[in-house]
Amino acid sequence: MRRTARLVLATLVAVISLVSLGTPASAAETPSFRKYVALGDSYTAGPLIPWQQASWCFRSNNNYPAWLATKLGLYSKAGAFTDVSCSSADTTNMTRPQTVPSPSLALGSVPPQFDALTLDTDLVTIGIGGNDYGVFGSLIGKCPELRGDDPTGSPCKDHFTINGTDTLLAALRNTERNLERVVKGVRERSPAATIVLVGYPRIAPSKGYCPSVLPFADGDYAWADEVERALNKAVSTAARKQGARYIDTYGPSLGHDACSGDAAWVSGKDTNLFRAVAYHPYAAGMKAEADLIFKALGGTTAVSTEAPDARNATTPGELQRKAAAAGLVPRS
Repeated sequence: MRRTARLVLATLVAVISLVSLGTPASAAETPSFRKYVALGDSYTAGPLIPWQQASWCFRSNNNYPAWLATKLGLYSKAGAFTDVSCSSADTTNMTRPQTVPSPSLALGSVPPQFDALTLDTDLVTIGIGGNDYGVFGSLIGKCPELRGDDPTGSPCKDHFTINGTDTLLAALRNTERNLERVVKGVRERSPAATIVLVGYPRIAPSKGYCPSVLPFADGDYAWADEVERALNKAVSTAARKQGARYIDTYGPSLGHDACSGDAAWVSGKDTNLFRAVAYHPYAAGMKAEADLIFKALGGTTAVSTEAPDARNATTPGELQRKAAAAGLVPRS
């Protein structure tokens, strides 16, 4: 009788153990978060990717935060997903209001992005840093302009090298410190949150040139790529030092740079009102980044694979007017 009782007990323990062992695997298929807040700049917001929200931030309903929220089952839950990413934002706009659409064109203002954080926020993604000290704007603004001076040389690199110092690379050392402060600020406001820093996908190809799409001088392709790699290193190092997670989008975007045609994740010099702003992500790139983040969080099975809906979307006519006012497209 005692032997039978022991066998029954052992069997029950084994069954319970199997169930317990199975639970984490099942839970890991779809990471469980209740309140997700997305912070970031235009590479998070997705300017001109349909559908655009009615905001001077030029934020898309098809950016990577929206796709990630959909996969996590949070997009359609009231109060579960907040995206305050805004084109032209830099790290100062985490704690200070932002003039939109840009500091030089004051058509409105949005609150500090940290205002969206709460004590019960349990997931925060951050895609910021490229606009600090004007690094990204310097690249896309000056390099095409200087190409004609020396098409096979590196006039843009030469322009930003002063007394032997590459000023853009030097600025990124300060960007790293700024990003560390951002992570600390998130943790102060949302101490229980999983914090994820998202890197930037590659713009220039690993080899070759496409001046009709990316009008840089030949020698500036490798330099622009070096600057971007340094930017991503600043993001990843800040994440490591502050105990946050880092999502590499540069490595996985090999073969998806601006010169990759239909496979590109980012656009080249041309702005398409219903696709993307010049030198910014396409919808395909955003979706791919959401997949990378979802997998890094342990996800294997999405709650939903449906595209995010067009809530709060602006009309095509209003988008045209706003894009023209912001100088993104010519006035009609």
